Amino acid sequence: MQKQEPWPVQNDPHKFLALIGSGRSTSDYKKDADIFVQGTVADSIFYIQHGRVKATVVSERGKEATVAVLEEGQFFGEACLGGQAHRMATMTAMTDCRITAIEKASMIEALHEQPTFSNFFMDHLLSRNRRIEEDVIDQLFNSSEKRLARLLLILANYGKEGSPPIAPVTLSQEALAEMIGTTRSRVSFFMNKFRKQGFIDYNGKIDVHQSLLNSVLHEKPEVRTDKPV
Repeated sequence: MQKQEPWPVQNDPHKFLALIGSGRSTSDYKKDADIFVQGTVADSIFYIQHGRVKATVVSERGKEATVAVLEEGQFFGEACLGGQAHRMATMTAMTDCRITAIEKASMIEALHEQPTFSNFFMDHLLSRNRRIEEDVIDQLFNSSEKRLARLLLILANYGKEGSPPIAPVTLSQEALAEMIGTTRSRVSFFMNKFRKQGFIDYNGKIDVHQSLLNSVLHEKPEVRTDKPV
């Protein structure tokens, strides 16, 4: 017989996390602190209660690249549920963060016994998969200028479900270049162009304006002319 879900409020991950006893812990991380490091044992799933986290990967030759930025309300480290034994990336706090860690065994038990949470987690996985597909299409078919505009809008919270407050972008130009697959000099060129057009203010942090979103929405289809790096 299936267990009755004890959630006081349906689809509230905070209520779920509070109900897990053993196998759960919540920690605060200062900005720039590592949550886990590439190559370490993968045995827990993490949920961001507050703050932003970035994923970086280091190649065998020592080249480091930022590959993703995650924020409040997202899980990470879930690949261990599919058999991943070691972390494929380093996760680092971009801001002061509060993060809940759930041991693999406790997460599996919760997914089996809490159908509502299981559905919520499935929605997360589908959303993550959709974002990856959009990133691949963006990389293949859009110019580096449009890829940068899209990334800035995503990082600033434009168009996100629930209408979170617009936030400044604090990634460096090097990190932005890594994430869109171009060079820092190209990013610098486009940033200056966006600033002159009034789409952004840039002074240590990037304040993205609604006008950048309007420009992307009303942009005519273009033929891609920049060469992949």
